[in-house]
Amino acid sequence: MTQKAVMHSAHWGAFTARLQGDRLATQPFQGDPDPSPLLQNFTTALRHPARVTQPMARRGWLEQGPGPDERRGKDEWVALSWDEAYARVADELQRVGDRYGPAGIFGGSYGWSSAGRFHHAQSQVHRFLNTVMGGYVRSVNSYSSGAASVLLPHIVGDMNEIARRGVSWEEIAQHSDIVLAFGGLALKNAQVASGGLSEHTERSFMQQAAQRGTRFISVSPLKTDLPDEAQGEWLALRPGTDAALMLGILSVLLSEKRTDEAFLARYTVGWPQMVAYLRGEEDGTVRDAVWAAAICGVSAAAITRLARQLHGRRVLITVAHALQRAGHGEQPVWLGLVLAAALGQPGLPGGGYTYALGALGHYGKHHNLVSFPALPQGRNGIDRLIPVARIADMLLHPGTQFDYNGRRLTYPHVRLALWAGGNPFHHHQDLARLRQAFCQLDTLIVHESVWTATARHADIVLPATLSLEREDIGAAPTDRHLVAMQPVAEPCGEAQDDYTIFTMLARRLGREQAFTEGRDARGWLQHLYGQLQEKLAAHAVTLPDFATFWQAGVLTLPQLKDGGRLINAFRADPIAAPLPTPSGKIEIYSATIAGFAYPSCPGHPVWLTPPQQPDADHPFWLIANQPATRLHSQLDFGEYSLSGKRQGREQCSLHPDDARRLNIRDGDIIELYNMRGHVLASARVTPHIMPGVVQLPTGAWYDPVDPAARRPLCRHGNPNVLTLDKGTSALTQGCSGQLTVVQVRKYQGELTPVQAFTPPQAVAITGSPAPAATHGDPS
Repeated sequence: MTQKAVMHSAHWGAFTARLQGDRLATQPFQGDPDPSPLLQNFTTALRHPARVTQPMARRGWLEQGPGPDERRGKDEWVALSWDEAYARVADELQRVGDRYGPAGIFGGSYGWSSAGRFHHAQSQVHRFLNTVMGGYVRSVNSYSSGAASVLLPHIVGDMNEIARRGVSWEEIAQHSDIVLAFGGLALKNAQVASGGLSEHTERSFMQQAAQRGTRFISVSPLKTDLPDEAQGEWLALRPGTDAALMLGILSVLLSEKRTDEAFLARYTVGWPQMVAYLRGEEDGTVRDAVWAAAICGVSAAAITRLARQLHGRRVLITVAHALQRAGHGEQPVWLGLVLAAALGQPGLPGGGYTYALGALGHYGKHHNLVSFPALPQGRNGIDRLIPVARIADMLLHPGTQFDYNGRRLTYPHVRLALWAGGNPFHHHQDLARLRQAFCQLDTLIVHESVWTATARHADIVLPATLSLEREDIGAAPTDRHLVAMQPVAEPCGEAQDDYTIFTMLARRLGREQAFTEGRDARGWLQHLYGQLQEKLAAHAVTLPDFATFWQAGVLTLPQLKDGGRLINAFRADPIAAPLPTPSGKIEIYSATIAGFAYPSCPGHPVWLTPPQQPDADHPFWLIANQPATRLHSQLDFGEYSLSGKRQGREQCSLHPDDARRLNIRDGDIIELYNMRGHVLASARVTPHIMPGVVQLPTGAWYDPVDPAARRPLCRHGNPNVLTLDKGTSALTQGCSGQLTVVQVRKYQGELTPVQAFTPPQAVAITGSPAPAATHGDPS
C-alpha cells in the first residue's frame, strides 16, 4: 500500500492519513476549526493484537452442531479456512431458512462501524438478508433515543425533524437569551456524527453566544455536561428528576400568570388538562415549586426564581438523550416541549424547543440541498420487529406478547443471529442476562474486525476490515463535505470487507446477482455517486465526474440555509403548515396515547417515581453516560481511549465528601456493585459531581473474570454489568441504561490484569468436527 497521504473519514472527523510502519499518522481536515482528539485512536488500530485475523469457530459448535449452549463466551476457538467458513455459514443459513423461514433469523447491527455510506454494515446486513434469505426479524429505533423517537411523532413531529431541523447553532448565537439545557450540552457528544463530520463548530457558536450575552443553564448532576466556553451555570439536581423540576417551573408560570395563553390557544391542544394536573384537580396533589423541590433537590426559591427569569425572554429548551434513557424517560421529553409552549417560544429565532441538541454533530446544523443516496435494502418479506433494546427479552421469552406504541406484538423464536457492525455487549444492559439470552440461539454469526465481547460469544467469527482498509464515500445530511475514503493499508491478516463476505455467501446460496446487481464495491460507489449527480442536476447543480472527485478526495456540496424548518413554518401559519400530529398542533394532551391505556403513559406528561431508587443497600445513583475518549466502545484499545484510563481500568467519578466517608483516595481501585454484578474502576475524586452520585462512562470492553457467573465481576469497568434491562415504558420500550443504583467500596480482593484486548488463541481439535452439511437440526 502506498505511503502517500490520502483522504479518509470517520464518525468523528475527516482527515488525511499516512501509514508509517504499523502506525497511522493522521492530519485533521484543514477546514475543521475544532478537530476531535478521537483521531488519535487510529494510531495503532491497524495491526493491534485485538484484530481478528482469520475465520474462527467455537469448538463446541463445531463438534456438536448448532443449538443452545451455555459455553458461549468461555469456549475454545478453532481456526477455519475461508472456504470452510463460507460453507458452514451458508449451510447454517440454508438450514434455518428452510426450517423456520425469515422469522428464525435476526439481523443484528447498529450502524456505527464506518462513516462510509456503502460499507455501512447495517445496510449490508439488511440487504443480504432481504435479497438472499427473503427477510429477517428486524430491530427498530436506537439505544440512544428509543423513547423520544416513538413519542415525538405523537406530540410534535418526527424526531429527526425536531433534532436536525429545529433551532440552529447560528440562531442561538444570534438570538437566544437563555438556553435551558436539561442534561447539558457536552461537547464530547457533539464531536461525533454518523456518516462523518468535517467541521466541528459547536464550541465556537457557544463562545459567540456567551460573548453576546446568552445565558446557558445546564441542569444535570454533572458539571462537566456544559463546556467552559459557554460561561454557563450549573443547576445540580438529583438524577432522574428533571420532569419534577419542569412541573415546578410550569406551576410558577401558571400561578403568576406568566404563561403565553394566546400561543397555547392557537398552537396547542391539551393545555387545560395540563393545568388540571398541575393544580391537583384529579388526585389532590398540587405540583408546585415546594412539591418539586422535595423531589429534585433544587430549592423552591430557586425554582421560582428561574421560572420568573424565563418569562419574557427568548428561551430555548433543550432535552438531552440522557433524560429519556431511563425509566419513564418519555416524560421529561414531553414536558420540555410543554414548557417551551407555555413560554410561547416555539418557532421564534433562537427560541422554542429542540431535542438532543449537542448529542450529535448533526444537530443544530444546516441540511445539504440533497442527501447522499443510500444503498438499497431490498424488501423484507416479513413484518416481525422488536425495539432494539429488547433483544434479550426476545431471545429469553419467544412467543411472549409485549406492548409497543399501541400495538400488541409477539416475540419471535429466533434461531440464528447474523451480527455485523455492532457490539451489543457495549450498548445493552445487564450483561449477565444478555449472555444468557445469546446462549439460547442455535447459532450466532459475527462479522468483526476486533475481538469484542460480542465476537467472543459467537459461534463463527468472520474477520472484517476496518474502514481504513477499504474504499468508500463519507457523507452525512448536514455535512457539506463529501469525502472520498481512500484505503490507507492492506487488510490485516485474512480480513475481508462485509460486501465481499456477503457476496460469497450469496453465491453459495444461489442469489449472488440479486445481492450484487452485477456490481463490485467500486461499481456501487460510482453508481451511488451518479445518483447524487442526478439529484443535484435537478437543482441545476453540476458535480465533477467520479474520477475527478476521487482524485480530489473531498467535494463541497450546496446546503439549505433555513429552508424546511418545520416549527418555523408552523408558527408563521398553523393552518397552511400544520404539524404532522393528529390535531396538526403541539399535543400537550394526546388522545392517541391516552387511547393506548398504558398505566405509565396517560394522555399528558406526568411525574412518575423512577423504577429504581437509592436505599440502604444501594445508596448511590450511577450515571452510565457516553465516554469522552471514544465513540461508544469503538477502538477502546486506541491511544486516546487508553489515556483516559488508570492502571488499565476505566475511571469512575465521585464527590470528595463521598470519597472521604468511604476512605477512598483519588486513583484507588474501587468496586461498584448491585444485584446484577460487580465492576472495578479507578476512583476519580472531583467536586464536579453531586454527592450521592457516581459516574462511570460506557464503552470499556466487557472483561468478566468468569463469563458464566450469575453476578459477574468486570475488572475493566463496563457499567452495563450493573444497569437494568427494562423498557422505559410500554409505549416506547426504550433503553433505560443511563441510571441505576449501586453500592461503592474500596476494592479489597485480588487484582488480576485486564484481559479485554488479549485475543483468544486457536486450538487444534482431535477427531473430525461435524461436517458443514450434516450439522444437527435441533427442534
